[in-house]
Amino acid sequence: MGKRGQRCLLLWLCLSGLVRSSAAFVFWTAEVEIKYWNGVDDKLVAKICECGVFGRNSDVTEIFGSVVLPTGDLEGCGSGPLYSHNNSTSWIALVKRGNCTFSEKINAAKRQGAAGVVVFNADGTGNSTSQMFHPEAVDTVAIMIGNGQGMGVVRLLRNGTDVEMLIKPGKPHGPWVDTYWLYLLSIAFFVVTAASVTYFIFLSASRLYRLRRHQRNERRLKSKAKKAIRCLQVRTLTRDDEEANSESHMCAVCIESYRMGDVVTVLTCDHIFHKTCIEPWLLEKRTCPMCKCDILKALGVEEESKETVSAQLPDTTIITVAGGEAMYDVPLADPGNPDPERLQHRYDNRAFEGDSGAMRG
Repeated sequence: MGKRGQRCLLLWLCLSGLVRSSAAFVFWTAEVEIKYWNGVDDKLVAKICECGVFGRNSDVTEIFGSVVLPTGDLEGCGSGPLYSHNNSTSWIALVKRGNCTFSEKINAAKRQGAAGVVVFNADGTGNSTSQMFHPEAVDTVAIMIGNGQGMGVVRLLRNGTDVEMLIKPGKPHGPWVDTYWLYLLSIAFFVVTAASVTYFIFLSASRLYRLRRHQRNERRLKSKAKKAIRCLQVRTLTRDDEEANSESHMCAVCIESYRMGDVVTVLTCDHIFHKTCIEPWLLEKRTCPMCKCDILKALGVEEESKETVSAQLPDTTIITVAGGEAMYDVPLADPGNPDPERLQHRYDNRAFEGDSGAMRG
């Protein structure tokens, strides 16, 4: 796995741990609806409020049933039968906070078949609530409501009024769902996205710049290679040349033996090759295929201008071929070589196709 993969894995693990740890701070409110028949006014009364809080280990789901109080004290603690209810209908236990743990209260009602448990807060707390923690009582709907709401239902039940309760999930609350944190997360998301896009653009631009610089450098080197090729010695093999009379001498580029009349190029290291073979090679590699001699350094093309190289060339006679275009600058005789059959030439190579045929013609 590369460094980038390791960084992505580490980031994923950190985010996973952050989400799991933040889940403990998220809680769900409960929407509580109570209905009862008011005998004084002879009408049905319905009250709805989002005044409950689901327990941390509670099922967050909807339940409905008749409200039932413990037969003894309101705390609903103990292991024996605590509720008197009709087993044929769904019912919800209403108990008061205190005297035992939330898990004990919930399990006591669950053992007798309660569909859910509503715990109202202790005296003197008004209508404030808190999230219950009941790890030993799971898979049960359990909510907490304020003391004021709870005691109002207790009074109705003690007066003989039947009360029905509907509990529905309200809204999630916590650092990951509150408006402030949503804004903060949105800003963080856009910042990270903008940084990622900026980095991608920078990386792409950097790669494009390096690619273009490489292409410019290649064009520059090819231009210098063309200058160097013009300075190389080019000659045509005759019957007196050893290379044309021995099968052991062959071009290292095409791996073919030399024959009389072949046009060859002599590099600065004295290695010879077919002209049509070596010139494309030198344009790309700029070194001898056999000894890796750099023709640009050997000829000093990197330091010399085009005019300087042209000034070093001998006087030549222009031969016009291929429809009137001056393709070669060919000296008819080299005064330094007394052998008239072994002419040595220097070419101004603007095109490399058909050079051998032109020479033989």
